[in-house]
Amino acid sequence: MKTQPLLAAAAKRRRGPRAAVLALLLCSLLVPLAFLFDLSPSGGYVTTEERHRQEVVLPSFDHVDERDGRGAVSGASQDAPKRISKGSPGAVHQNKKIDPPSSIGSAKPKVLPAPNVNSSKVVPDSTQHTREVSKDIKGQQKGRKADETEKVKACQFEFGSYCLWSTEHKEVMKDAIVKRLKDQLFVARSYYPSIAKIEGQEALTQKMKQNIQDHERILSASSVDADLPSFINKRIKEMEQTTARAKSCTVDCKNVDRKLRQILDMTEDEAHFHMTQSAFLYNLGAQTLPKSHHCLSMRLTLEYFKSYLSDSDGSFSRKLNSPKYRHYVILSKNVLAASLVINSTVSSSKDPGNLAFHILTDAQNFYAIKYWFSRNLFKKATVDVINFEGFILKKLPKYSIKQLYLPEEFRVLIRSIRQPTENTTMKYLSLFSHSHFLIPEMFKYLKKVVVLDDDVVVQQDLSFLWNIDMGNKVNGAVEFCGLKLGQVRNLLGKTAYDPKSCAWMSGVNLINLDKWREHNVTENYLLLMKKFKYKDEASLRAAAFPLSLLSFQHLIYPLDEKLTLAGLGYDYGIDEEAARRSASLHYNGNMKPWLELGVPNYKKYWKRFLIRGDQFMGECNVNL
Repeated sequence: MKTQPLLAAAAKRRRGPRAAVLALLLCSLLVPLAFLFDLSPSGGYVTTEERHRQEVVLPSFDHVDERDGRGAVSGASQDAPKRISKGSPGAVHQNKKIDPPSSIGSAKPKVLPAPNVNSSKVVPDSTQHTREVSKDIKGQQKGRKADETEKVKACQFEFGSYCLWSTEHKEVMKDAIVKRLKDQLFVARSYYPSIAKIEGQEALTQKMKQNIQDHERILSASSVDADLPSFINKRIKEMEQTTARAKSCTVDCKNVDRKLRQILDMTEDEAHFHMTQSAFLYNLGAQTLPKSHHCLSMRLTLEYFKSYLSDSDGSFSRKLNSPKYRHYVILSKNVLAASLVINSTVSSSKDPGNLAFHILTDAQNFYAIKYWFSRNLFKKATVDVINFEGFILKKLPKYSIKQLYLPEEFRVLIRSIRQPTENTTMKYLSLFSHSHFLIPEMFKYLKKVVVLDDDVVVQQDLSFLWNIDMGNKVNGAVEFCGLKLGQVRNLLGKTAYDPKSCAWMSGVNLINLDKWREHNVTENYLLLMKKFKYKDEASLRAAAFPLSLLSFQHLIYPLDEKLTLAGLGYDYGIDEEAARRSASLHYNGNMKPWLELGVPNYKKYWKRFLIRGDQFMGECNVNL
């Protein structure tokens, strides 16, 4: 009678493992089906026209912080992942291990005399050997270049254009003897614990300990080759011989390997720490105006209040409000940058007297810029400086955007899943800020304007832009179809969008203000702005990315790509002939031409339109 309940309990216990096994089998079938039918989350992965998947690294973008100096990594990029996980498809492994450095203490190969044989028999063998060696060397060089390229692209994900700048400014390693001493010390420390455990090697152990202490003493007192003592070659040779003897002993390779890996991990962490510090200083230099520029702005402001500027006459006001003239709008807080954009446009124009420029700036820089343009004439062109903040508070108080925002720049990394290391591209995408959407309200009497970023240099006459019939479109811009809305759908929220719609870039934009008002672009932008939640200034500015793309969806008129050559603020590989032929140059990126970090080869295009011989520039030592 008691055996029946016991059997029933045993059967129940057996059913538990069986159910678990069946559940595991069911999951193993469902998971492949989920990937087969693409049921995985869509965060960042899209299918392009080439029918291969791409990963768009967003929002790991840098938007420019206070673009007086422009190009800073702002708070929006702080949420970007520091490292890419190894398991993610197409990821560049930033924490990839590097092979340990080869031991300097290895014995030098002996050179044997050549045998006395017939030369006719030697030539074919030596030629074949030479070819094999040359192929091996080329293969090693190609592999080394591939590794360096992979490291640079992984670095770009975390630090952006700093990696390009640091690679371009990489200095030849100095103090090679000190580095050799450190390498010898690393290898000796790795072998010493294993040698100390071997019986009968007490003399070798004592010798290694003495050599290690000697190296440590020398390195503690000398950090450069010039400080090394005269007997350093003797110490290096002794360490080489001792390390060679240690390598000839039978040791536990696991212990040596573990020690070398520990040293490698410590070195990698230290290198990453110094790279982070260097990147911070780079971005600090990119966002900070030079001291001479601050001096110029303050001197101009002081002189403005010392002198009395009379109000403009009626003809001046009529020209600024007349749609018969060709109007340009520039948003800037940098007096030299705004001056150079206007000077380059006027110098390249065939009819400068027909040009009218409207500079929108903030209250802090308004007086300096206004005084600069009152004392520097640009042929017959008319220049009007507007205090954006004062204008909005006085005439457009209903809008929530009260301060001036300059064009925002975002770093976009696009990686192919199939070939992540070869097809990774980094671009700095420049888009309209929140302030741009108030331009139609500020210039109610104008029908068409050209909006210029203040990091643009105009090299050809742009009068042909006013002859373009954009039809029902609003914004004439150069499109960037390397990035489509479908690739950033996780940033667009629940708003309806066309996934095949291309992104576009600011820099030189032809704006039809009548069509803008007809399509209610500003009102639609304000409605979209309410849907995007932002907590602080950084998130507000980051919202300019989806808002600009969505507000002008299907309203972009694609301009010829030859109109603007972009990338001069981060790309070192731009062809100089293409730069000379382009109608305009756009220095988008962190390395602006007025900064010391600017790309030297591209500064000459910017400098040639700089006003020379100004009294205040000389007094403030503005040397560009």
